[in-house]
Amino acid sequence: MNEEEIKEFFGQTAEEDTPAEERPAVRKKRSRAKFRIRRFCAALILMFLFWWFNNYTIKINKLSISSDKVSSTVRLTVISDQHVTKHGISNKRILRKINKTDPDIVMIMGDMYTRESSNDLIDKAVELIQSVVDEGYMVYVVTGEHDTDAYYKKAVRRTGAKLMDYQCDIIEVNGARFQIIGIDNVYYSSTFDLHNEFELEDDCYSILLAHIPNYEKFAEFGADLTICADTHGSMIQLPFGMGPLYYSETGAWIPEIRYKDMPVYDKGLFSYNGGYMFITSGLGAAPAPIRFNNRPEVAVIDIIPD
Repeated sequence: MNEEEIKEFFGQTAEEDTPAEERPAVRKKRSRAKFRIRRFCAALILMFLFWWFNNYTIKINKLSISSDKVSSTVRLTVISDQHVTKHGISNKRILRKINKTDPDIVMIMGDMYTRESSNDLIDKAVELIQSVVDEGYMVYVVTGEHDTDAYYKKAVRRTGAKLMDYQCDIIEVNGARFQIIGIDNVYYSSTFDLHNEFELEDDCYSILLAHIPNYEKFAEFGADLTICADTHGSMIQLPFGMGPLYYSETGAWIPEIRYKDMPVYDKGLFSYNGGYMFITSGLGAAPAPIRFNNRPEVAVIDIIPD
């Protein structure tokens, strides 16, 4: 055996083969390399956790609205835009959040699956609605632009939930009368006017359910509360309250910074004469899991005595 083979046989390292005076430098170089690798791996793990937290954990978003039409608090819990997938937020986790809010009424605001979804995924969306009904809550459902399949609508009706496709319902909750109106528009013409279809009852607290927001038309209609969805909270919200990165309604980037006078109806509560419009940012990560500073939410609206 030659000298190199002997060294390999006895497991001598390159460092052992290095002159003694050069060995500390070799060790230092290796230590720096290991530190860089560990730092890179740690950064990847933190980035993954940050991405997962923003896209696959649910927050409870609470707000309250006062009214002289109620004598005690009535709690509405709102979910929307599940865009159900095989590996998204599970129905069990969503139901746990709903139960935690202890609602009087649950509003399910559409796009619970994505257009062209398989029947298996549609069934998964229906199973969530069924589980909410089975908990004993009053459940109202409107559809969006995706979940319009006749198979889905028929299945929703079988759950016991009330599918509101241009329907009106008057109920009593905690001693107060509520008028629930639901519509299923996927677009609004210039002549759209809900006064042609419904008349608001003065002695009821009126709630309009509409998947796609239309602030001006809904303000004209004048329900005490309008609940909408569809926007996904514009997916990416800039920090420090600077609004969405991109507002799809107008195609504007950073609209709240560039266009001070542009109204941006992306998420949250907006007032109009005689009432409010609330837009939930929803649950799903469609069209891709790119949420930032805008976690999936279960929204809670307390109607409290004025």
